[in-house]
Amino acid sequence: MSALRTTMLLAACVSATTLWAADLTDDVTHHYADNDGVKIHYVSLGEGPLLVFIHGFPDYWYSWRHQLRALAKDYQVVAMDQRGYNKSDKPKGADHYGMPHLVNDVVAVIQDAGAVRATIVGHDWGGYVAWSTAMLRPEHVSGLVVCNLPHPTNLQRELAHNPAQQAASAYARTFQQPGAYKQLSPEILTHIVAKNDKKAQAHYLEAFQRSDIEAMLHYYTQNYPRPPYTPSGDPLPRIGIPVLQFHGLADEALLPSGLNDTWKHLDGPYTLVTLPGAGHWVHHDAPEQVNATLLDWLGRNR
Repeated sequence: MSALRTTMLLAACVSATTLWAADLTDDVTHHYADNDGVKIHYVSLGEGPLLVFIHGFPDYWYSWRHQLRALAKDYQVVAMDQRGYNKSDKPKGADHYGMPHLVNDVVAVIQDAGAVRATIVGHDWGGYVAWSTAMLRPEHVSGLVVCNLPHPTNLQRELAHNPAQQAASAYARTFQQPGAYKQLSPEILTHIVAKNDKKAQAHYLEAFQRSDIEAMLHYYTQNYPRPPYTPSGDPLPRIGIPVLQFHGLADEALLPSGLNDTWKHLDGPYTLVTLPGAGHWVHHDAPEQVNATLLDWLGRNR
């Protein structure tokens, strides 16, 4: 990307980012996709090629507030509530939160939005779901963007062999314990994700009050690797579409060593962007850089 183009994109994204606040929730349209009787809520803004954004823990569609306006000029931008969160259904029972269900939720959203394929963008658990959708349902994915979530095989590797990542993942093992959800509350979750964003706190508190915290932790009980972290079964399918990966290097939960050798699992073009000043929520901490890079990458891979 040329220096001039970078400057222009950053300026445009800064301008767009300042507009997100009070009226964004009024400007988006609300929709519900159906996956085998489970309703998945999503919001939509703009027109054009479809982008589907998938949040992580603890979060909801509003996680992508800085990206929606910046991208809606040229794209139909859809941000979903994963099952268990906010306005999506919250089926009871851990079995409803296995990865195949989460992948099929994304496919249901793509189809409900009127498309066959989409570029999918995921963060944290949304990143895990995004990786998995590209591997398990490749006919529905034209491009893949992942924020702060290593390739699942790399995460398994790091947990098996890297004591630093094992220590960093102690919280996940806690979340896998019975009754762990009783130690959390909407207020605690709001502080985790929005402690530095006063404008967003009221939105998050309202969303988490209507969410199911036990369901949130089912993502960990059903999908997060457990000791002894040894791979099982066949290798994961390779990914042949363009992939863009962001990683905030100050992430204390998912260490950057998990990025090593990602290219070994990919057959398509791979772009890695690391941001030293950003943490786990890289799209919150560095929205201008993320938006400018994403716009440029999308333009080159349409």
